[in-house]
Amino acid sequence: MAKTSRLLDRALPVFDGPQAWFGPEMAKRRDWIYELNREELAEIDSAVAACVERRTSLVAMTAADFPLPRLASRLAELRAKVLHGAGFCLLRGVPVERYDALEAALLFRGIGAHWGEALSQNGKGHVLGHVADLGVDLKDASARGYQSKAELRFHVDGGDVVALLCLKPAKSGGLSRIASSTTVWNQIVRRRPDLAAELLAPFHLSRWGEVGAGQQRSAKLRLFSPCAGRLMVVYIMSAIEKAQAFDEVPRLTGAQAEALALVNTLAGDDAIRLDMDFRPGDMQFLCNPSILHARTDYEDFPEPQRRRHLLRQWFACADGPELPADVLHGFQGATADGRPAGIRVPGVPLSAPLQPE
Repeated sequence: MAKTSRLLDRALPVFDGPQAWFGPEMAKRRDWIYELNREELAEIDSAVAACVERRTSLVAMTAADFPLPRLASRLAELRAKVLHGAGFCLLRGVPVERYDALEAALLFRGIGAHWGEALSQNGKGHVLGHVADLGVDLKDASARGYQSKAELRFHVDGGDVVALLCLKPAKSGGLSRIASSTTVWNQIVRRRPDLAAELLAPFHLSRWGEVGAGQQRSAKLRLFSPCAGRLMVVYIMSAIEKAQAFDEVPRLTGAQAEALALVNTLAGDDAIRLDMDFRPGDMQFLCNPSILHARTDYEDFPEPQRRRHLLRQWFACADGPELPADVLHGFQGATADGRPAGIRVPGVPLSAPLQPE
């Protein structure tokens, strides 16, 4: 578990645990990349075929529906590193080209079932998401960045863990970028403690019109929260900006705007971030409270069947890190296990579409 290394003053701790890392150092290592071997791929093939034969529900799938006798123990090790270590890993070698849309979805959901409870990622109840360019206008209050090919600034997603499976990369661009939110915080404390103090106060975030039971159209919570010896972060700049259109939300002060911009600037610094260029079959897992992620803009192939396409899942993990109450109850809501519950809109059933929509 991370620990507070020292106090620059009583209000501004810095952290020196495994969540505090620098990209150039990680780029020299390969312990966060796991290459699937022949036996594990055979297990996956067998599990996919069994699910197709049984017509296993993509929504209700559990780990028992997707047995992985050898790979399960490795996934448990990777999961522990993501939740309580550096906060990320890359699973490599899935031969996605030999699976059709249903088989690829079953594979991703099956492996995901070994990570945690699948959560709804949007107001449509999708537990299986699609990251692809749908031509949305990002100026729209309900538009989501993953439905465009524009650059995405550093942010976090919902749930404890977000996972991506690359089906098809872009013609060019679309580089995945991640950064330790703990390292970003430590740097802000050291360079601009006045702005670090701003980040400890609550901000208002829009829910993009995806409002759950008992919720308001915006949430108010701290973006950076020391909790149980670690730093927990919820940073979604687009949601903060969209909330500024609401009359009941106070306008950002100059200091707040400067602090928010500094987070994105430092996360993108060459000395802090780590870049990943996805190959087909790459599966990335990130711990949201510990990792900020972003994406460069991209150019797609003209042929629809070759365009960039990633599958996405959000997970609630019963043994995830302890979270502040405002994150659990003021932002996403909580699952039966007391974990962040994603986006649930009353009356909308869970679903797992096989194509972007």
